[in-house]
Amino acid sequence: MKHIIRKSIGAILLTATFAIANTALAQAPEESTTTTTTTTTSAGTVSEFGPGGIVIKTTTSNDPVHYSSSKTTTYVDENGKAVSIKTVKSGLPVTVYYTKLGKTLMATKVIVHKAVVVPEVTEEKKTTTTTTEEK
Repeated sequence: MKHIIRKSIGAILLTATFAIANTALAQAPEESTTTTTTTTTSAGTVSEFGPGGIVIKTTTSNDPVHYSSSKTTTYVDENGKAVSIKTVKSGLPVTVYYTKLGKTLMATKVIVHKAVVVPEVTEEKKTTTTTTEEK
């Protein structure tokens, strides 16, 4: 699990680096804006799942945590291959990548695990800064 998280974070950081470099090269300094997005992960077991989101029980909280989902939320297996949302069921271990939008926790990616996972790190935060140009 730790290896998968490290690998995923490495890929995200590499993608963010290229995005920042490409954006920075194409900008005029006086017309740039900066957007900062924090993506967090949380691991646990599914207690509820429906069209509006997923509720998981984590080892770090006594209360289940609700994550909203959208059409852009992706569901993948441990190898990063897309899975049908029909495979997401109560009791399955998952890792949820989410962003906080006000008081809403919006799931961006859900990794569905086949085996019970006891994560050493249950939450990890990463901040990505993206600079865009208005023309």
